[in-house]
Amino acid sequence: MSTHATPQRSELTRIAVIVGSTRPNRRSRLVAEWAQAKAAATLGDRADIVLVDIADFALPLLDEPVAAAVGKYTHEHTRRWAHAIGEFDGFVFVTPEYNHSMPAALKNAIDYLYAEWNDKAAGFVSYGLDGGVRAVEALRLTLAEVKIACVRSSVALSLSGDFDLENVIEPGTVAPGPRADAVFDRMIDEVLAWSTALSALRTADRS
Repeated sequence: MSTHATPQRSELTRIAVIVGSTRPNRRSRLVAEWAQAKAAATLGDRADIVLVDIADFALPLLDEPVAAAVGKYTHEHTRRWAHAIGEFDGFVFVTPEYNHSMPAALKNAIDYLYAEWNDKAAGFVSYGLDGGVRAVEALRLTLAEVKIACVRSSVALSLSGDFDLENVIEPGTVAPGPRADAVFDRMIDEVLAWSTALSALRTADRS
């Protein structure tokens, strides 16, 4: 199981667990590592699960002169990001909730690309005082515009019930309860099923 964003393409369905925050001292990386390990354990040899951290790509505020749908990327950081995302068949977006929505860095990363997102599936792991559910609702609307099919099941982790926090300003430890584990298993199975089902559309787009 790799933790790098650009390994060689395998025959397995490839699912990226995307770390959706770039904030220093963030919890997103810890939650994403939990999600990656849980997905790998649940799916076994049915899929390749890779952690993709948007912080590793150092994307500036969107600076491409042409809309992403045109597909003419002029900057090396965009091409690197496009290559990484283009390698995957599905995604699990790990996101906190910032002011009733997703982090700006995650929205920016999505806006950079178009075709690389098309005809793929996505699930969600969110977290926050109220589970981060409003961030997921905003993500569903955004991802629909780049032709990502979002599965129904979604994992919402509460800071008060699914983390061990000695100090609220520190990341703490991810400690989901049995309900979150069960919902995650259902969600990742849906992501794999939808990613596989959409493979015919992805093949047609490339032909």
